Amino acid sequence: MYLTQGLKRNVQIHGDELATQDGDRARTWRESANRIAQLAGGLRRLGVVDGDRVAVLSLNSDRYFEYFFAVPWAGGVFVPINIRLAPPEITYWLNDSGSKILFVDDNFLEAVKALDGNLETVQDFVYMGDGATPEGMHAYEDLLQEPVPDAERGYEDLAGLFYTGGTTGRSKGVMLSHRNLVSNSYHIHASGSYRPGMRYLHAAPMFHIADGLAVFGVTIIGGSHIFVPGFTPEGCLAALEKHQVTDTLLVPTMMNMLVNHPDVEKHDLSHLISVIYGASPMPESVIRRALEVIPDVKFTHAYGQTECAPLSTLNGPDSHVLDGPNAGLFKSAGRAAVGVDVRIFDEDDNEVAPGIVGEICVRGPNVMLGYWNLPELTEETLRGGWMHSGDGGYMNENGYVYIVDRMKDMIITGGENVYSAEVENALYQHDCVVEAAVIGVPDEKWGEHVHAIVRLYDGEAVDEATLITHCHTLIAGFKCPRSVTFLDEPLPLSGAGKILKTTLRQPYWENQNKSVS
Repeated sequence: MYLTQGLKRNVQIHGDELATQDGDRARTWRESANRIAQLAGGLRRLGVVDGDRVAVLSLNSDRYFEYFFAVPWAGGVFVPINIRLAPPEITYWLNDSGSKILFVDDNFLEAVKALDGNLETVQDFVYMGDGATPEGMHAYEDLLQEPVPDAERGYEDLAGLFYTGGTTGRSKGVMLSHRNLVSNSYHIHASGSYRPGMRYLHAAPMFHIADGLAVFGVTIIGGSHIFVPGFTPEGCLAALEKHQVTDTLLVPTMMNMLVNHPDVEKHDLSHLISVIYGASPMPESVIRRALEVIPDVKFTHAYGQTECAPLSTLNGPDSHVLDGPNAGLFKSAGRAAVGVDVRIFDEDDNEVAPGIVGEICVRGPNVMLGYWNLPELTEETLRGGWMHSGDGGYMNENGYVYIVDRMKDMIITGGENVYSAEVENALYQHDCVVEAAVIGVPDEKWGEHVHAIVRLYDGEAVDEATLITHCHTLIAGFKCPRSVTFLDEPLPLSGAGKILKTTLRQPYWENQNKSVS
């Protein structure tokens, strides 16, 4: 069980069929596999040995796809970097992972310059663009020379490090093995969401495990990959029509922008069969509009975490209806995916009865090896053989899981996960801030947005815009507060001295469909 296995099978069965389409550049499976073997050879010549980490900072592309296969072909471990990170965060990911090589495209050359002098392990840079190769970098195409045999690392061998936001303010490297990623591909295949001959559009960012998994899952089943650099409703609509796309993955915010775009009905979307979405349940208003615009499309909600590679539950097309016995079921996260065990545990790790709120826990071959260089956190998260998600929820008598709160204070804004502690740490680095708490508050466009509640030192003065600008220098823009409330009195505390975020959330979430406990 290894990631390049599906690639080789496609050469045998679908050799001359379309593998990748990036703009007007199309390649067959035979061409793609040959380029991947050559790129792996280039990585070996740069000194990559089994287990070495190789990072990438790039928008979506066919070269990103080749990177995902060439790195394990060479025996390495891929490290996709979030394109929305600030330079200090990029530096931390690269140094913490011990990445030896960094692939970068035209969009992030300036960001890489800002890292100069701060990188501890990166020895080589590979330029993924088509222009003149910047000084001190290797040209991507120049690495494609002599191919090397596939290293065929597999099963429990580490395949990738996917970093996620940390509740302690530091990102955690989630160690996913070949078995984790291949197994989770099989889990989604069992649902019927992936099919031979599908034409999958990579519109969501490929650095994220949700779309990253599709690189392997679609390949294993013998589908074709279509790429746009990133999501815009105009670009997505054009690609869906031009390339007769059958499948894609979006978050609810993207779907909302797509189906409510003024030109949506001018595009032929008749080839579109299936849309998988994640992050959070789709608002009913968006479901209604989508069923008007693309009535024949089947919607599936996928729930999970990076730690589960990422799929844990699926809520399929039968639940995405407005009438009949299944009406309203799209508000749940669905049922356990085939091959995945999902339970609800209390604080003593005992399973609770249906309808009782507890912590969502997961077991299966998709569950991570652990956190990179964090053995104690790994032991705590994987205790008893179960991955403790940190998400609060309940399961009804029919196995449908409902998420009621995020126990780790994670905010989901526009499909991006933001951990409050990370934002709070940035706020505390401002000289005027004595206390800070970060919560999610309702937002019609983004689902919820990041809101800071701050108390300043006596005699100090700073405005909302200044604090937000300060955060932008330390963390990614999507993590930064969109609004700030200033308090004169100390923030409310529990008996244990912790800030009572339940109390702080209450005024914002009254009469809203969200738990604040």
